[in-house]
Amino acid sequence: MDPKAILRHVESKHEWIRATLHELVSQESPSDDKPAVDAAMAIAERYALALGAKAKIHKQKDFGNVLELRFGHRSSRKPILLLGHLDTVWPIGTLKNMPWREADGRYFGPGVLDMKAGVVMALASISTLRELKLARPVTLLINSDEEVGSPVSRGITEKIALGSEAVFVLEPAQGLAYKTARKGVGHYFVEVTGVGAHSGVDFEKGHSAVLELAKQVQTIANFTNPARKLTVNCGVIAGGTRSNIVPSEAHCEVDVRIARLADAAYVERLFRRLKPSDPHCKLTITGGINRPPMERSAGTIALFKKARGLASEIGFRLEEAATGGGSDGNFTAALGVPTLDGMGAVGDGAHAPHESVLIEHLVPRTALLASMLANTP
Repeated sequence: MDPKAILRHVESKHEWIRATLHELVSQESPSDDKPAVDAAMAIAERYALALGAKAKIHKQKDFGNVLELRFGHRSSRKPILLLGHLDTVWPIGTLKNMPWREADGRYFGPGVLDMKAGVVMALASISTLRELKLARPVTLLINSDEEVGSPVSRGITEKIALGSEAVFVLEPAQGLAYKTARKGVGHYFVEVTGVGAHSGVDFEKGHSAVLELAKQVQTIANFTNPARKLTVNCGVIAGGTRSNIVPSEAHCEVDVRIARLADAAYVERLFRRLKPSDPHCKLTITGGINRPPMERSAGTIALFKKARGLASEIGFRLEEAATGGGSDGNFTAALGVPTLDGMGAVGDGAHAPHESVLIEHLVPRTALLASMLANTP
């Protein structure tokens, strides 16, 4: 299908895109508020059903439900999986100080970029294919726990991805680029148990957990290896109770990013080999890599080259990029399913008070998404 014809059709949906995005942003949906996230899911389901979707709700107890929307699945072709999420990092009440607004060529509001605009773009693309009578089986999977690591949706995502031709991830663009690689993400919790004592009366009987942790932090920081594109960050440190007590407890939370799947085992060995320098202190290590890296595979590059060609026909230049952040695309890429990421909106300020979407890019980027759906075998 001619991408320019798709672009003209999407242009007629500009007001629909704005109004739908406004409605979704106006429904706050923090990851830890199940009723709120489910309310946002209900809005998306309502729009999808109007487009002929068959909906399956994967009900959850501790998180919001996961919404599976199937379009055109009577075809014998493998579907393309569109991955999105409607949970945000913003607590209920954020709209009071960070309301939906349109200014300076942007839409502002909590979750507008990450990633409610991506979900709206997916619905607009599916609507375009339907109205142009372009048969393409598509599955739109929207989860409610991406911002907290996808603990309940990961298995659902992986199962559906294995039956899909390709995966398009609706996360925000990297600048103006699609993402062809992402780092894997890990979290480790390092806990030190020492021996408490009065710092004035029995100092020599104490063994400081804080001092031991300080030594461990220096060792852990040295795990960073630029040649491997491996970074290790001790981001949270806590310990002790009072200045006149030799502390018996201290801990730190560590963020790990890896570029290669093979480095997951390497990092695990580094952490498990840690030993206390003070034999009176005990060291406990928990955690690990919870998102494998999305490596730049041949299947992903083939998808990007197709997208770059279609973007050129629409009228803009598409670049590719890699990022240190993770997404649900990490899971699908690790399964060997061709995955292209960053296919959502262009904007700034994800997770920040100035979160916004650049309006000028919404229509052409939606047209590119629809063109990829129409032109991917």
